[in-house]
Amino acid sequence: MKIRTGDTVLVISGDDKGKTGKVLKALPKENKVIVEGVNVNKKHVKPSQANPKGSIKEINLPIDVSNVAFVDPKTNKATKVGYTEVDGKKVRVAKKSGEIIK
Repeated sequence: MKIRTGDTVLVISGDDKGKTGKVLKALPKENKVIVEGVNVNKKHVKPSQANPKGSIKEINLPIDVSNVAFVDPKTNKATKVGYTEVDGKKVRVAKKSGEIIK
């Protein structure tokens, strides 16, 4: 999986198409990512001793990694991610601009 935690991504399909956000968590075994402000659902929390009133919380649910595209840091447009070797180390590269990613 070429998208990692902390990357900025653009949603390219689904209900949240066109939104951008930061990847909060990458789930490579499931091939999914959790993106900030995307695929938000409400969860009803039962009253407990710590929270006697109960509440409704908004949680970010995972979306498939195929529905997001990495945002190029140089051009702020969606791009693919490739790999090259620099000084004997494998690094990620934005394909459109050739910019090295982190």
